[in-house]
Amino acid sequence: MSAPYILVLYYSRHGATAQMATQIARGIELGGLEARLRTVPAVSSECEAVAPSIPDEGAPYATLDDLKNCAGLALGSPTRFGNMAAPLKYFLDGTSNLWLTGELVGKPAGVFTSTASLHGGQESTLLSMLLPLLHHGMLLCGLPYSESALLQTQGGGTPYGPSHHAGGDGKRPLDEHEIALCRALGTRLARIAQKLES
Repeated sequence: MSAPYILVLYYSRHGATAQMATQIARGIELGGLEARLRTVPAVSSECEAVAPSIPDEGAPYATLDDLKNCAGLALGSPTRFGNMAAPLKYFLDGTSNLWLTGELVGKPAGVFTSTASLHGGQESTLLSMLLPLLHHGMLLCGLPYSESALLQTQGGGTPYGPSHHAGGDGKRPLDEHEIALCRALGTRLARIAQKLES
């Protein structure tokens, strides 16, 4: 059996959500667990379109086994009209067997998002991502206000999970508060998962 890991599962179109995933993974490792970065392929309107089995760059595509065997989950998506992106929703829609067998019940989970505009639906996206996790019986972990970056941020950051304001061109880098909140979520998930395991 492999060592316990937190799955950092995300979709990123322009790279900002992927940068957040990397910071969350660092937080997980600071918290004492392995981070497993995984992404999902884009959804195509072309019926015949097939993504390569391995992405050209970035994290490998997630499998249901990655999700089934994780000790915890960080789920990330850019905002699409105040909701998670279709590729991530499509992946989650395929997890019925894990729901039927209760594989995710009692595991800690958190969510993160990135938007082009400062008030572009960050909180509604995070809340939409929590809904399937509740159905799976996962234990939801937000960010407590003991994280001082929540009170200081001028960019992203919510008690529902880390967020990032990427700007209209998607090129605004993560600022110090956004990085701190991403790492805080990762560390929190790792520590909670370890406590639950023992």
